[in-house]
Amino acid sequence: MDGRHLRALITRQKLLEAARVVFLEEGFQKATISQVIKRANTGYGTAYVHFSGKDDLLIVLMDDVMAAFYEIAERPFFPTTREEAHSMIYHQTITFLQMAESERKMLQVFAEAIGVSPAVDGKWREIREKFIRRISRDIAYAQQHGLARSDVNPELVARGWFFSHEMYLWEIVRGETLAPLDEIAQTLTAIYTGGLYKKTPPT
Repeated sequence: MDGRHLRALITRQKLLEAARVVFLEEGFQKATISQVIKRANTGYGTAYVHFSGKDDLLIVLMDDVMAAFYEIAERPFFPTTREEAHSMIYHQTITFLQMAESERKMLQVFAEAIGVSPAVDGKWREIREKFIRRISRDIAYAQQHGLARSDVNPELVARGWFFSHEMYLWEIVRGETLAPLDEIAQTLTAIYTGGLYKKTPPT
C-alpha cells in the first residue's frame, strides 16, 4: 500500500473514531458533521471525500457494531440432539443480550437515528434481514436432520425469533428490562426450542 492510500485509511479511521465520540456525547440529532471534523482535526473537503454526512458516518459505525452481534449468529450450528441445540441456542441468546448491554450507549444513538433518518432506518432493516437469513439456515439444518418440526416455514420462524431478540435489545437500550438477562435468555430459549424442536424419545 502506498503512502497516499495509507493516509486516506488513517484519515477515514480518525473520522469514524471522532464520530463515535461526538454521537455518544451529543446524540444523533444534535451531532453535526462540523463537530466530527473538528474533533478529527481534518478539513471539510477531506472529510467529504470519505463520508457524505453524519448519516453515512453512523451507518458505517452501525455496521461495525452489529458485525460483532452477527458473529454470534455465525457460530457453527451443527447439533446432533435437541438438548445440544438448546444449549447452543441459549449461549447465543445470552451472549446477544449481554452484548446489547455492553453496547447500550451506542445502540441508544442508533435507536434515535432510526427514528429520524430514512438512510439509517434502511440500514437497520438490511441488518435485520441478514440475521433472519442466517437464522433460517440454522432452522433448515435442524429440520433436515430430523431435530426440528418440518411443518413450519424456516424463514417465518426465524423472523419471529429475531424479532423477540430485537424487542429485548431495545428494552435493554431503554433500561426497561423486567428480569435479569439470564432469565430472559432461559425463557426465550425454552419457548423457542419447546415449540420448534422435537422431543427426544425415551430410551
